Amino acid sequence: MSLLTRLFGARKDDRDVARPLWYRVVEIAREKEWYRDCGVADTVAGRFDAVTLVLSIVLLRMEREPELIEPSVRLTELFVEDMDGQLRESGVGDVIVGKHVGKLMGTLGGRLGAYRDALDAGEQALAEAVGRNVTLVEGADPLVVARRARAFAAGLALVPAFRVLDGEIGR
Repeated sequence: MSLLTRLFGARKDDRDVARPLWYRVVEIAREKEWYRDCGVADTVAGRFDAVTLVLSIVLLRMEREPELIEPSVRLTELFVEDMDGQLRESGVGDVIVGKHVGKLMGTLGGRLGAYRDALDAGEQALAEAVGRNVTLVEGADPLVVARRARAFAAGLALVPAFRVLDGEIGR
């Protein structure tokens, strides 16, 4: 134990409240069905697109419940932390990591808006949003991804807030 830890005590990470949910979001985005059955490209870009799709649906669910608003901020912070780590691991230097993370956050924000509007507008609108925002394998139909995403969103809408926060989703 370091001197500073003994003097000031260990600080609890505010993001811990959303950590189980973040792990579950990533786990859902990595499910083989997205790639094998739906046609999401199993590439770095495709996996990022799957994460942002699932994360967007979860964040949209969280914004509908007052007790989930603050934890949704922590969930977004975990996304940033993970992307920062991924960039550094892939060799992006300290000087430009922030710029890349900023672009990724802009991408997430844009997709949140696109998916929010599309989920409200129906299956075809979501398929169009998926077609614009998800890297698919040649010949894949974005409607298949949209249907799976809508099913996930519909199931998630039925999950109580405390279960969402615990990552008990998508089962």
